[in-house]
Amino acid sequence: MSIEYKINHSISTEQFISLLADSTLGERRPIEDRECIEGMLSNSNLTVTAWDSRKLVGISRCMTDFHYACYLSDLAVSKKYQQLGIGKQLQILTQAQLGPRCKLILISAPAANLYYDHIGFSNNSRCWVLERDENIHS
Repeated sequence: MSIEYKINHSISTEQFISLLADSTLGERRPIEDRECIEGMLSNSNLTVTAWDSRKLVGISRCMTDFHYACYLSDLAVSKKYQQLGIGKQLQILTQAQLGPRCKLILISAPAANLYYDHIGFSNNSRCWVLERDENIHS
């Protein structure tokens, strides 16, 4: 199997939904909301993708200023292709696109905590989330 990696290569909404559904990330993304998925894709400014021929098998989808912070919003690898180093390579290639001071930041699924620790990420307990149905308190 030969995996090809591409930077900012166009992918369709259908390809992205299919990959999310075929990875563990599909459980935590609104794959039934096409408009939301389209917005997620069109407003990302850095994507690194993994391809097996014409099949999208992995993605690192980010929003970044390329100099200080890069938020890796989605890291997904098709279940059939997991445990082959594709996710790690997607992150290596993502980091290679960033400036020398730029941090790579992500929110991990609970089951992936050990994975990120193992590959060199440090845990930061200062992350805060405001759910969409919550309001800023006065």
